[in-house]
Amino acid sequence: MDLRFDRLSAFNEAEEPLFKAVRPGGKPVRLVDTTMLYAPRSGGVRRYLNSKRAWIAANRPQVRHTLVVPGPRDAHDGHGRVSIYAAPLPFGDGYRWPVVKNAWMERLIRQRPDIIEAGDPYTPGLAALKAGDALGVPVVGFCHTDLGALAALHIGEWAEKPVQKRWAAIYRQFDQAVAPSQFIAGRLIEAGVKNAIGLPLGVDTDIFNPGRGDREALRRRLGLTSRHRILVFAGRPAKEKKLDVLVEAVERLGDPYVLLFVGAGAGAPPSDRVICMDYQRDPQSLAAVLAGCDAFVHANDNEPFGLIVLEAMACGLPVIGVAAGGVAESVDETVGALATASEARAFAEAVESVFARDVPALGRAARQRAEHRHGWDPVFRKLSAIYGRLTGCTAFEDAPEPAAELVGWA
Repeated sequence: MDLRFDRLSAFNEAEEPLFKAVRPGGKPVRLVDTTMLYAPRSGGVRRYLNSKRAWIAANRPQVRHTLVVPGPRDAHDGHGRVSIYAAPLPFGDGYRWPVVKNAWMERLIRQRPDIIEAGDPYTPGLAALKAGDALGVPVVGFCHTDLGALAALHIGEWAEKPVQKRWAAIYRQFDQAVAPSQFIAGRLIEAGVKNAIGLPLGVDTDIFNPGRGDREALRRRLGLTSRHRILVFAGRPAKEKKLDVLVEAVERLGDPYVLLFVGAGAGAPPSDRVICMDYQRDPQSLAAVLAGCDAFVHANDNEPFGLIVLEAMACGLPVIGVAAGGVAESVDETVGALATASEARAFAEAVESVFARDVPALGRAARQRAEHRHGWDPVFRKLSAIYGRLTGCTAFEDAPEPAAELVGWA
């Protein structure tokens, strides 16, 4: 029996929207992304996938993109977004945990992909590997999370090596492992995933722009004055974000510094120097908040990449991070400062070093770096080249330039 044909016979036509662009022979080129790291309040992974969808629609008209993610019910919106019911994680900030791998695999098979990208090594990632085997199509594993480091932080250092071993064993099964930084690619290679590629992510510099900010309006909104220096962090209230380091650092700094948490306040220790703001689901609203602040702070020393750091830089903010992890690949003394450790005293010293310099000039340099080094277009062109190499589909390549018109020939 032809397993591919048998699997596709169960395809639900209600999940197949109209698709006009086709490959030679009439077959659509289909890219499917799947991950559990996509939730109403999620950050970098969600923005990466949404940006990819928009870029593909504008630049790869022969490619149909489908996103398969957890949701409160089985649904399809008719525009390439498929949700599969999964129970919400307790205290999971909107994330859901898919359980039944075979059901997820069947749903992926129904999309008839030419290539699959899995954004996690959990149920969706494992189901993607099984679907790829069943269909005979390549599967890319995009590694957004360092599971070994998370295990050490949340469980104990004893858990890091066994979890890292399992993590690497899964990513070795993908036809190509991709990471959002050289830091994570190096971690994968050290763990035995020899083909891992570092592909730093990009930022939408039109949305994240200094012009969206209004410093005085933000200060009135927060009950502050023009003399206050607003340090901002936006993200999930997760332990690995080390919000306690940021709070202790701003306590050490004292007046006129205040710390603004956007979306992360529930995980932070209480402090009179801390202001909490709700999660900003709309990117333009987030950009407006960021651009009204004075500097961005990020204390996670194991951050895989830190897309929010690029977004802050694009908004014209200097960044204070830690000299470790993926953030150290984007930040140096020309756009901010790196603390020697994720520790309050070192972090406070790094903040003071930034404000002892020309902060507006650092912000302009940060914006320039975001524009020149971190646009989405080169990122997705490189990713498309990977898809094209794995599939042999020319639809992932740039369209050839039209031939010049010959003049003067009879």
